[in-house]
Amino acid sequence: MDVIRADACTRLPADTGGAWAGGTGPDGVDLVRMLDAMPAGFCLLDPEWRFRYVNGEAERLMRHRSEEVVGRTVADMYPETVGSVFEAAFRTAMCSGEPVSFEAPYPGPTAEGWLEVRAWPEPGGLAVYFLDVTDRVRAEEAARRATGRAALLASVTAELSGALDGESALGRLAQLVVPTLADGCIVTVVDREGRARDVGSWHADPRRRAMLERYTEIRLDTLPMTSPVALALHAGTAVTESVTSVLDLMPPGPARGLLQALGPESAVVLPLPAEERTVGVLTLYQDPGRDLGDDDLETLGQVAVQAGRAIERVHRQSQQAQLAEALQRSLLTDPPEIDDAAVVVRYVPAAEAARVGGDWYDAFLQRDGAAVVVIGDVVGHDTAAAAAMGQLRGLLRGIAHYSGAGPAEVLRGLDEAIWDMHTDTLATAAVARLERADGNGWTRLRWANAGHPPPLLLSPDGDVTVLGEPVGDLMLGVDPAAERVETVVPLQPGTVVLLYSDGLVERRGSTIDAGSDRLVEHLRELAGRPLDDLCDALLRRMLLGTPEDDVALLAVRIDPRGAASS
Repeated sequence: MDVIRADACTRLPADTGGAWAGGTGPDGVDLVRMLDAMPAGFCLLDPEWRFRYVNGEAERLMRHRSEEVVGRTVADMYPETVGSVFEAAFRTAMCSGEPVSFEAPYPGPTAEGWLEVRAWPEPGGLAVYFLDVTDRVRAEEAARRATGRAALLASVTAELSGALDGESALGRLAQLVVPTLADGCIVTVVDREGRARDVGSWHADPRRRAMLERYTEIRLDTLPMTSPVALALHAGTAVTESVTSVLDLMPPGPARGLLQALGPESAVVLPLPAEERTVGVLTLYQDPGRDLGDDDLETLGQVAVQAGRAIERVHRQSQQAQLAEALQRSLLTDPPEIDDAAVVVRYVPAAEAARVGGDWYDAFLQRDGAAVVVIGDVVGHDTAAAAAMGQLRGLLRGIAHYSGAGPAEVLRGLDEAIWDMHTDTLATAAVARLERADGNGWTRLRWANAGHPPPLLLSPDGDVTVLGEPVGDLMLGVDPAAERVETVVPLQPGTVVLLYSDGLVERRGSTIDAGSDRLVEHLRELAGRPLDDLCDALLRRMLLGTPEDDVALLAVRIDPRGAASS
C-alpha cells in the first residue's frame, strides 16, 4: 500500500502497518537521558507521521508506554487528530519549514485537559514538544466566567433598576442571562391575582429562538403541578431537573414536541422572591455538556432577587397608576349642559405609572351665564401632581365663578393664588369664555393662554385656525405680576373649539411642531363628524395606542339648534 508522505502536506495517513521504528531515539546516550528527564513531553515523528521517539513525560501525558507508541502513526493512536488543529499545525510546519505553536484539548474521547503544543520540522521529520496547561486554562476560564458573571450582574442591575417600564425590562432579562449562565431562558411573572405568564425568552442559538418563543406561548397551559416551574412557583425553592423527566410529566401535544425539539439536557428553575411571596420564576435550559457551578448558581440567585424586586416595583407602579388615575378622574367631573353648544371631554392615562399626573379640563357657567372652558397641566407627574391639579382646578373655578372676570383676569388671580399658597407648583392653562351678543347664540370666544399649547378653531367648512403662538404667555407660578393678554375671535354656528394638553402632540423621536401639524391635518380631515366621533377618531390617529404622557381633551361645538353631539 502506498504511503502518503507528511512532507507532501496532506492529511495524516492511517497506520501503514510498517515495522520500521526508526530506532529508539536520537544518537547520544546523554541526549537521550536529558530528553527523558525533561518536565515536558517530547516526541519525534518520521515523514510518515510515525512515532520515532517519545520521552518519559510524553509517556505520562499520552498515557501509553514508549513500546506501545513507537512505530505507530499519530492517526492510528489518536484518530481524533485527523482534521483537527493538530493535523493542520503539523502540516503547516512541514510545508512552511517554520515552527508552529497552539493550544488544544487532549485528543481522545476520554481525555480531559489542555495541551500547549510546539512543533518544528527537523531533518528526520517533525519534532513535537507539549506541556500540560490544564490548570492555567481552567484558571483563565474561571476568571473569564467570574468576569462574565460580574458584568451580567451589573447589566441586570442597570436594566432592572433604571427602567421606567419594568415589565419590558424583565422581558429583556432572558437576553442578559444567555449565554453567560444558560443556553436558553424564559422569564415568568406572577400578577397580584396569582396568574402566571411568560414575558420574555431567549436562546443562545439563533436557529432555536423562534422555537423557544413558540414554546413560551403555550407551555404554561400544559405544565402539570408536579413540573419544576409549578414547584418553584408554589414552594418558592429552586428546582433542577433533567429535561427527560420533564418530558415524562407532560402530556402529548405541541408543547411537549417543542421542548423535545429544543434539545436541552437539563432545566434549572429559580423562584423570583418578593417580600411576602414568589412573584415569578426564571427557567434556564442547559444544553448537553454544560454544567452550572456553585458560583454560577450564586450569581443566578442574585439575579433572581433583583428580578423579584423589579416585579414588585412594577406592581407598586401599577397600584400608584390606578390610584392617581382614580384621583384624577374623580376630579375631572362631567361638563354641565350648555345651551346652544355641545361639550365633549376625554382623558387618556399614560402608559407608564410614573407618568400619570396633572392634566385637567373643566367647563362651567359663570354667574352671568357665560360658559367657561379650561384646559391645564401641572408640571410634574405622579399622585402629587394629580393632587396639585385638583387644587388649582378648584381655585380657578372659584375665582372665575365669583368674579365673573374674563380669561386674562382669571389667570392673573390664579397666578397670584399659586404664588401665595402653592409656592412649589408650576402649571400651564388656557381659559376660554363663550359670549353672546344681543341675546343670540354664542357669537364670540374670549381667550387667554398661560404657556399652554394653543387652542384650535375648526370651522364648518374644514378650515383650522390656531389661536395665538405655539406657546402662550408665561406659565403660572413664575411671576404673579406677569401681563396676561386676552383676545376675542368671532364664532359662527358649527364651529368647534378644541382645547388639549401637550400629551396629544408630544412624541419621543419627534418635535412638538411636527405633532401640532399632524393634529391640524387630522382635524381638517375629521370636519363634519359628530363631536363624539371626532374626538375619538382624533385620539386614535394622534396617539396610535397608549400615550407616553397623559392626555386631556375638551371640544365645544357651537350649535344653536341644541343637538347634543351632532
